[in-house]
Amino acid sequence: MRTVETDILVIGSGAGGAVTAAALSAAGRSVTVVEEGPWVDPDAHEPLSLDEMVAKYRHRGASAALGAPPVAFAEGRCVGGSTEINSGLWHRLPPDLSEEWRGRYRIEDFTPSTLDRYAERIEAELTVSKLPGAPPPSSAVLERGAIKLDWRAVEFARVVSYDGSGRGTKQTMARTLIPKAVSAGARLIPDCRVVKLLREGDRVVGARCRRHPEDGFVEDLTIRADHVFVCGGAIHSPALLQRSGFRANIGPGLKLHPTIKIAARFPHPVDHRDVPMHRITEFAPNLTIGGSASRRGHVAMALAESSAEHAKDMDGWEHIGVYYAAIRSEAAGRVVAVPGLRSPVVTYRLTEADLSRLARGLIHLGEALLAAGATELYPSVTGAPVVRRPDELAGWWDTVTRTRANLMTVHMTSTVRIGEDRSRTGADSYGRVWGTTNLRVNDAALLPDAPGVNPQAAIMAIAARNCDHFLANA
Repeated sequence: MRTVETDILVIGSGAGGAVTAAALSAAGRSVTVVEEGPWVDPDAHEPLSLDEMVAKYRHRGASAALGAPPVAFAEGRCVGGSTEINSGLWHRLPPDLSEEWRGRYRIEDFTPSTLDRYAERIEAELTVSKLPGAPPPSSAVLERGAIKLDWRAVEFARVVSYDGSGRGTKQTMARTLIPKAVSAGARLIPDCRVVKLLREGDRVVGARCRRHPEDGFVEDLTIRADHVFVCGGAIHSPALLQRSGFRANIGPGLKLHPTIKIAARFPHPVDHRDVPMHRITEFAPNLTIGGSASRRGHVAMALAESSAEHAKDMDGWEHIGVYYAAIRSEAAGRVVAVPGLRSPVVTYRLTEADLSRLARGLIHLGEALLAAGATELYPSVTGAPVVRRPDELAGWWDTVTRTRANLMTVHMTSTVRIGEDRSRTGADSYGRVWGTTNLRVNDAALLPDAPGVNPQAAIMAIAARNCDHFLANA
């Protein structure tokens, strides 16, 4: 078994791990980054394509939180993590939420001004910006529907750099902070799964790993480290900690943005290349309306989840776009590492109030799409009627049930909450796991709740703040 020595071990290379690796290597620390998935060239596959799902997604995109109903979710499993597969929408943590979380969990140095300062730094580094020029038709649909209903709508900025011709390149971690970390001296080991952390008293002294590179050669590897940052995301960070014997407030409290969809047919073609950047915020933060990926396969899946006659209704699929309503949920789930299973068991049971919010969101989404000119709406509810007029939307109210609703999410948080209230958190205000001196979590697991918006900005700002605290004190 080969042994590698490093000052700092970073496990995971997504939004949290990339920030951590770049910040600590830039400060002159010896950093090793391990990533379970492969290094995939960001330009190797067409975005949102089946080939990309096979290459970059965990379980090729087929993951779910068990419950009634189950909630499907997708995770990146490659260098750059979920930043390689998400829409890149950027929204700072709402200040009322940071203040609420700061008080409830007693989080130090968690004011809106502090988090905004770190968000500004990252925005400049990643070239976060809005689309130059007019929005594409799929995004304009949301803006048009909101205007007709006199609802609030905004265009979100994205982690995208635009050239002089308006062509955008998503600034994923594999394009930006991971190469920056490597240039500063960090070592990157892809195709490397951390099986277990190695403990000595209140310290973690390294990790036992197994590499599965593309050449088929399997290598057992031990990485010895003075400090360990776990950045595997809200599902796999708690699973690794549990496999390593850490269980106090590790894994419960999982929060999602449960999402219900509509496939909407329009009289005109809808662009399918990208994800709409407009969001209807009239009911935010507890309910947000937006646009989803709408490639041919996504449209087919959305129709299959409805009462549509699949083969017939795929005719003219170029006129169909997929849109969603997402809620902040009352429910909380759990991540449990089960001996003998490679992946953890994820559970999430929505409350009756959550189902009511989803039904309300589905109705509002239908109102917006019809106002924008949609001619047919296919909801992601088994057996629900296809709607063509506003007065038919009421027929959906009683169809959003535990046995008929088809739900998904792309945002998972809150399985290792931070704060000084040890009875409710798994780590201190800066991500150090309780009962340890040198083990930290630095990713989506730290957020105390689902924020109601894409959490990438919050994850990266909190991770950068935690790195500064570490460098000042370790």
